[in-house]
Amino acid sequence: MTAERQIARAKEVFDVEIEGLRRTRDSLGESFTRTIALMQDALARGGKVVVSGVGKNLHVAEKMSAIFASTGVNSIVLNPVQAMHGDLGMTGSDDVLLALSFSGESEEVVRLIPAVRRHGLKVVAVVGNPASTLAKLADVVLEIPCGPEACPFGMAPTNSTTATMAMGDALAMVMIDVQAFDRERYALNHPAGAIGRALVLRVSDVMRTGEHFAKVSPETTVLDTLLAMTKAQGGSAVVVNPDGTLAGIFTDGDFRRRIAEAASSPGGRTAFGLSTPVLEVMTAKPLFIRDDAYAVDLLKVFERKRIDDLPVCDAVGRVLGMVDIQDLPKMKVL
Repeated sequence: MTAERQIARAKEVFDVEIEGLRRTRDSLGESFTRTIALMQDALARGGKVVVSGVGKNLHVAEKMSAIFASTGVNSIVLNPVQAMHGDLGMTGSDDVLLALSFSGESEEVVRLIPAVRRHGLKVVAVVGNPASTLAKLADVVLEIPCGPEACPFGMAPTNSTTATMAMGDALAMVMIDVQAFDRERYALNHPAGAIGRALVLRVSDVMRTGEHFAKVSPETTVLDTLLAMTKAQGGSAVVVNPDGTLAGIFTDGDFRRRIAEAASSPGGRTAFGLSTPVLEVMTAKPLFIRDDAYAVDLLKVFERKRIDDLPVCDAVGRVLGMVDIQDLPKMKVL
């Protein structure tokens, strides 16, 4: 098989799964909103969302349950085989079961339904065949009409598991909205790692202040501004008005550009030197961020604007500090 044919075959798989996602998206309707209602009702009564499947769908169930739990939906995974040997005790009458089986005929999952019914659970069948045995046993049928698998034998779960995971993501994201699940609650569920720190930390926790913060007045010369930057071991200086508000910012990049302009200017037409007041060469009215913003908002600004340094101001515009993007990895925010 040539390299070109390998790439072509891989693209065919993507095309099949993209089409499967499109078909599943277009099928969304009443059964989706009924599923959301059952999940809301379970949580309101102190219950949880139980997700079950067998084979590859057990892995999908684990992913689905994990994203539910991380976004405020109390959820567990129930292995249908282990459920019949005692794990049913993890469920309660206030719970709702999402039973995953693309064929709707998976024996282990079908056998699970009468057992959970005796425990009082409502059942949502997440299936590719709405006329299947599992669908007939359910309160709601959430169909996955994604079409054939990408597997040439039509057997290995590919298209179906992708579409089922996307359906789980859609349920989780809609539940975020209907529960008004906010960033603070999300952060409580993600206390570790860069994601957790970015969600919990405020800009005031990561900004430079004191001797690590180069702050100068508009009349300061370029030389003294560079010395302040060197002392602070930073790549920029914030220029501050007498009333403490932000006037501008001067960076290493600004300095290099000004030097290049002066060097290429015929007859020294561009007046620039170390004695030039920084007011004349700074970037006026630069972007800034509030000290009470979250670090995650800070990361978005750096990513969107492709800058390295950002002044920090309080609610009335007074300069409090500055964030240098090089500091964020050390604080394990990036």
